[in-house]
Amino acid sequence: MSKLSITKKEGVANVMISNPPVNILTIEVIKEVNAFINSLKDDKEIKVVLFKSSNNQFFSAHFDLNLINGTPEGISGSTEFNNMIDNIKNMKQLSIAFVDGIARGGGNEFVMACDLAYGTENAAFAQPELGVNIPTGGQGAVQFARRMGRGKALQALLTGADYTAQQAEKLNIITQFIPKSEADTFLEKMLAATRNLDLRDIEMYKEIVETSIRDEKAGAKLELRYFLDRAREDKTQAIFNAFLKHGGQTEREASDFPGLFADTAAELSKQQ
Repeated sequence: MSKLSITKKEGVANVMISNPPVNILTIEVIKEVNAFINSLKDDKEIKVVLFKSSNNQFFSAHFDLNLINGTPEGISGSTEFNNMIDNIKNMKQLSIAFVDGIARGGGNEFVMACDLAYGTENAAFAQPELGVNIPTGGQGAVQFARRMGRGKALQALLTGADYTAQQAEKLNIITQFIPKSEADTFLEKMLAATRNLDLRDIEMYKEIVETSIRDEKAGAKLELRYFLDRAREDKTQAIFNAFLKHGGQTEREASDFPGLFADTAAELSKQQ
């Protein structure tokens, strides 16, 4: 791949986007992202995918304007872009966007397609498409409506204004604002908490959350089904036994919850 630099280590795939000068989402970038995501379909080792930019000003400026023209080539490119957005949303792995620059238009839609998104004080987020006589084309308006509600979504879309990471966090465009000076520590803690999960854990909670957003009753029913299924597993009962052995359901839960889990894990490793 020429536009993506990918390194894999300890359950995490770090994906660096590099398409100078401003990380435009050209058809080459889009095809590489789609190819990479497709390569993970049968990958049981990678649990988390972290998207970053090699550009110190832009995460991604926007979708390639040369593909917005109504020609067969343009329609094909726009369709491929939409496929990329859906592919990111439908990944089994946990997807994270770390934004330390500008993400507008398709760049912001890329960010919102990820499960989690973090932005620094250098980040900016916007859907300014109306300024060039088009609506959003990668679910930007859909996501703004779902995340912000009617009034705030209309304001953001009709003005095309930039939002800082702090503003974007409040509007649910991103998950959280992270000062750049704290980013490495924060991301390492986040990856440490997720890199060793089973893929089925990530898929399970993605399904429950998405279902619950659409239909609360359906989400509750799905959650209960997963709960009862997991309760029957030998793995679950073995964890419960080790947890209780080392002080679960006692005062230790108040004073040393992390240590309780550490001792539980050590106990289970002895049994393997």
